[in-house]
Amino acid sequence: MSRIGKQPISIPNGVDVSIDNGVLKFKKGNLTKELDTKNNVDVKIENGSIVFAAKGEDRQSRAYWGTYRALANNVVVGLTSGFTRQLEINGVGYKAAVKGKILELTLGFSHLINYELPEGIEASVEKNVITLKGSDKQVIGQVAAQVRGFRPPEPYKGKGIKYVEERIIRKAGKTSKK
Repeated sequence: MSRIGKQPISIPNGVDVSIDNGVLKFKKGNLTKELDTKNNVDVKIENGSIVFAAKGEDRQSRAYWGTYRALANNVVVGLTSGFTRQLEINGVGYKAAVKGKILELTLGFSHLINYELPEGIEASVEKNVITLKGSDKQVIGQVAAQVRGFRPPEPYKGKGIKYVEERIIRKAGKTSKK
């Protein structure tokens, strides 16, 4: 039995949820998100909450049960409070700036890196911390991984772009012969 799948999702005020042929539709203001359950799980709206149930007893439908519940919960959280991800830049001369929908990075290369932010993602830079905000958890994670991929942190001095909560395991440098 799925522990995650059993838990109902309470629908907060201001979020409209409807089911149309196995497609969950979430709407808050002008933001609309859809989640296709691909006919693998049963979805019901009862007493102001969304309830998921596995369609069969096979392994595949039980796996989808918890997965779709978690995805629906991410949509509800994204529409109500949103998601944030913070990246930290370490290194002499490394800096970032936001110009409209473009994140401009100076990371020690001979050229600037201009990264165009996807629709629905906002970025802000304070000193050496880049903050990404949006309503879609998957897109926020993907953008953060791509920005980190421009200059991943190296293990000797820790220079590069890392997540704020990430801990870099340092290696010892060369030692001289005594």
